Amino acid sequence: MSQHDDPADQRVSVAQLNSDLRHAQLELLSAHCAIHQLRLHYTTDDLARFGQRDVLRKSAEAATALSKFYAAIEQRYPEAAPRPAAPVPGATDEQVAQAVHWFWSYLRAQRQLYWPSARLLDPQPKSVMAPYFPAALLDRIRIVELEGARVAVPEFYAQVRALGFENLPDIPHMESLTFLDVVAFNEKLTERALFHALVHAVQIAVLGLEQYAELWVRGFLRTRAHFTVPLEVHAFSLASKFLRPVPEKFSVEDEVLHWAADHRY
Repeated sequence: MSQHDDPADQRVSVAQLNSDLRHAQLELLSAHCAIHQLRLHYTTDDLARFGQRDVLRKSAEAATALSKFYAAIEQRYPEAAPRPAAPVPGATDEQVAQAVHWFWSYLRAQRQLYWPSARLLDPQPKSVMAPYFPAALLDRIRIVELEGARVAVPEFYAQVRALGFENLPDIPHMESLTFLDVVAFNEKLTERALFHALVHAVQIAVLGLEQYAELWVRGFLRTRAHFTVPLEVHAFSLASKFLRPVPEKFSVEDEVLHWAADHRY
């Protein structure tokens, strides 16, 4: 992009750049979740001893290339004064209960906000999702594409940050958000974003809203990053499974029931 470009064209180019950047970020999050699962189940010694050499080599080369690429970008950031890291306290039982209440209240309120403008799933995406999700869920789920608008940052974020907790989910830049049986898309509906959102709808249906909220909050407090919360890890991993070149047919509801029974959330 040149400084001599037409301003309107430049705005379009910047918008496309950031859209592509967010898409790449989501791919990286999916990869991060898959790697997180490897780290939970296998030691580095086991992977080095028993992993296929060509797969390990290619994976390491890809990770190294990505690290160098993003490090080169980071070096070009404008200089900023370093900000001392605030100590992160442990949460008391009362704080956890309050956070859970904030979270499920927020999901309910957003569901009420978007319900009037939401619509039922169109036949085409509904047919794509049909092999994976219960028909009753697909019949009642509603979607809203915000087309330029964004889901607002929750009001309780300020209070959570005041307690020293950072790295909260970047709500305005997430592809989709599930508010019980309403899915809001910050941009356009994509199959991946829809699948991910519907996994959360199944989790809420199976676990119940309050238990879902408590598991999400406790997962975040334990892992300190939203994409390593087990509820999110499962949604990312199932969406990746759905997107494989030769997709495997499976029941998301069965998967969620198994994880719940095994206390993996």
